[in-house]
Amino acid sequence: MTRPPGTGTPPHVSTEPRAATPAPASAPAPAAPVPVAPPPALFTLGEAMAVAAAIQPGPLATGAPLRLGWAGAEATVAIGVSRLGHRAAWTGRTGEDAAGAMVLAGLRAEGVDVSGARTEPAVPTGLMLRERRTADRLRVTYYRAGLAGSRLAPGDLDEVRLAGSRILHVTGITPALSATARAAVERAVVVARAAGVTVSFDVNHRERLWSRAEAAEVLGRLLPYADIVFAGPEEATLFVPEDQPDRMARALTRFGPGQAVLKLGARGALVVAGDEVHVQDAVPVTAVDPVGAGDAFVSGYLAAVLDGSPVRERLRLAALCGAFAVSVPGDWEGLPRRAELALLGAQDISR
Repeated sequence: MTRPPGTGTPPHVSTEPRAATPAPASAPAPAAPVPVAPPPALFTLGEAMAVAAAIQPGPLATGAPLRLGWAGAEATVAIGVSRLGHRAAWTGRTGEDAAGAMVLAGLRAEGVDVSGARTEPAVPTGLMLRERRTADRLRVTYYRAGLAGSRLAPGDLDEVRLAGSRILHVTGITPALSATARAAVERAVVVARAAGVTVSFDVNHRERLWSRAEAAEVLGRLLPYADIVFAGPEEATLFVPEDQPDRMARALTRFGPGQAVLKLGARGALVVAGDEVHVQDAVPVTAVDPVGAGDAFVSGYLAAVLDGSPVRERLRLAALCGAFAVSVPGDWEGLPRRAELALLGAQDISR
């Protein structure tokens, strides 16, 4: 640190080195410094819940085999970024129950920092029941209203760690859960923006949680804070008229984001960044489970942002992560690690 002008060593103070004064025999040994974890590269907050997923097609009935797991949009992005080599932190609430313990243990096992997570002794962790009604049709039922994930509040945020991160990622799911969860997301984007942290916003509209009108109003307030916005074409129509994907993406950037990414499913994706439009084909794979593909895509894109990659490479990595995700059952289980990218990445999938 530079000394302020006009200051120096006062004339009555000697600059000669002094002999060290021995410590009294009774003096305690100095305490070891408490290690401080470095801030995460990615900070995110949201809901995570247990998942009971049918293994075989058909209606749920007594004795039907189920696979137990857990999921959450923001948690999936945190895992994807962590597997690709960047520190990620997740903040949320779980119940003080077996499901909550499973969620937190799973995130820790994936290297995600959950020091900001809280447990709720009075309410349980939410549950997603996933039924494979036919071989190619999923039916999902959520049990989440008033449960632990919806108790997220602004006071749960570690604003110091948030301000020290490089990317804040939020979705349109969490603001729909409750007034306090909405306030937490709104506070997070304000803190991030003030600190110069890149704000990533995935619209992720869920019609079961709220109406399009309410979603448009609330999420429309978040959009100007975003540096990167992700949406599907239908989600984008919350804010802009239906049009060609590149025109819709360009219209989204007029709200403030420097980059607008449209996820087009089997047709790939495109991003408008400044005056440029980049298009990415989907990676051809055998789809096993489509759930979680959008979050996997986002995790790849944000990991590439943290890598310092150009936009075209961000899209490429995003497409690879989405392809890995849909080729494995579960929301996040199929997310790739760096060493695995070559399994699908040998193809020239950009144009």
